[in-house]
Amino acid sequence: MDISKTKLEGVLVLTPKRHGDDRGYFCETWNKARMAEQGLDYDFVQDNQSLSAHAGTVRGLHFQSPPHAQAKLVRCGRGALLDVAVDIRVGSPTYGHWITEELSAENGRQLLIPEGFLHGFITLQPDTEIQYKCNAYYSPECDGAVRFDDPDLGIDWGGDTSGATLSPKDANAQNFADFKSPFKWTIS
Repeated sequence: MDISKTKLEGVLVLTPKRHGDDRGYFCETWNKARMAEQGLDYDFVQDNQSLSAHAGTVRGLHFQSPPHAQAKLVRCGRGALLDVAVDIRVGSPTYGHWITEELSAENGRQLLIPEGFLHGFITLQPDTEIQYKCNAYYSPECDGAVRFDDPDLGIDWGGDTSGATLSPKDANAQNFADFKSPFKWTIS
């Protein structure tokens, strides 16, 4: 597994090694023991999957607040997406900063997003499937969202998002300026 740091402390790009032959390939997307050796000790308890029928579908920016905050390991099973993580740890030197990473079935990359980050994505191809592991169960009372197109964040979604397909939750999400983050930055 190739593990690369991003400009946001704790957000990592994990690229599994693919072992291929004329049948296709095999790869290990997560191994708890091997990852713990790298200092990544997550106990994932829930796997999620979504399929977006149309390119330009935006999901996010989502978070789950404590005590049910979630770390996520995100990958693309089919198609392609631009994945986004935004630092919302109050006191962090990168608070409000974001990164994007293209995840596709072809490149096999995964994004590891710890607790304390907003998460979202835009699909780049029709019928894009995203799969992600979470280290906490979904909790509706801890669920929240911030506008994906908030001008204070200024996220580059890779193109025009004026016609983005959104859920009602995402279309009515709060502005970043009104958001009171429940996460605090700690020096690791």
